[in-house]
Amino acid sequence: QVQLQESGGGLVQAGGSLRLSCVTSARSLSNYAMGWFRQAPGKEREFVASITGSRGGITYSDSIEGRYRISRDNAKNTVYLQMNSLKPEDTAVYYCAARLNYCSGGQCRSVREYPYWGQGTQVTVSS
Repeated sequence: QVQLQESGGGLVQAGGSLRLSCVTSARSLSNYAMGWFRQAPGKEREFVASITGSRGGITYSDSIEGRYRISRDNAKNTVYLQMNSLKPEDTAVYYCAARLNYCSGGQCRSVREYPYWGQGTQVTVSS
């Protein structure tokens, strides 16, 4: 079992930045695929970014337009999502997710491939 806890969400003006954190109970992040997903009002939960494997292979959704960066600190068992140039359409609940072992291809992007989830952190971007 892996426990995840997100933090760092809040209210920010358009053009601003936030850094989300996901603290995990995983013994080693290298043994997991870690993903960020988001769910906006009236929309399905969508993939944002993932980081996986011993070398931290990264996958991003095209929808973020290069504005986000995922990273991890293995010593702190923490995954981060740096969000820059935020837009109102980025408003959503952001979720951290984990999958034992690495992910590849569509596996990294699929909600159903991640058995462990945090409770989410709200990001609201005002116009």
